Amino acid sequence: MGKESRGVIVMAKFKVPNVAKLIISLLLCLLAGYLGSIFTTPAIAGWYSTITKASFNPPNWIFAPVWTALFLLMGISLYLVWTKGEIKSKRKLIKPALWAFGIQLALNVLWSILFFGMKSPFYAFIDILVLWAAIFMTIRAFGKVSKAAAWFLLPYILWVSFAVILNLSIVLLNS
Repeated sequence: MGKESRGVIVMAKFKVPNVAKLIISLLLCLLAGYLGSIFTTPAIAGWYSTITKASFNPPNWIFAPVWTALFLLMGISLYLVWTKGEIKSKRKLIKPALWAFGIQLALNVLWSILFFGMKSPFYAFIDILVLWAAIFMTIRAFGKVSKAAAWFLLPYILWVSFAVILNLSIVLLNS
């Protein structure tokens, strides 16, 4: 086998795992969204339609496309950090960054369980405050590994900041 053909094989070895990492990263984030939707969807037409919401509450149809876009951005961000594990100087930063990401993703799903599944805006509000802090910590941890990965999470924290206000308004209007 010539030098060039060995190079193609070596390159293929690196591309396949990275493609797999991208697919896994995207699917993991979309799975979190799907799990949240299991609790959200049944409550929309029922309980959620009966509670008082702020005048600035977006229409229901906006949430699915926004969250889908955010989960895709999270997946890309996760992929960018995960692939930096191949760089020796970044390896010690990867594990805490991935832990932070996993925690915020779990808190994201938990919010749907609390708000829609348990119909508890108050407990969901506590969760979303912790979620916001976890996203912030994830952005900081990701920024140490990949600036681009941190930037991909900016729309997420901005949307969750707005969601904090929405959640609080629901708690106050329905107390």
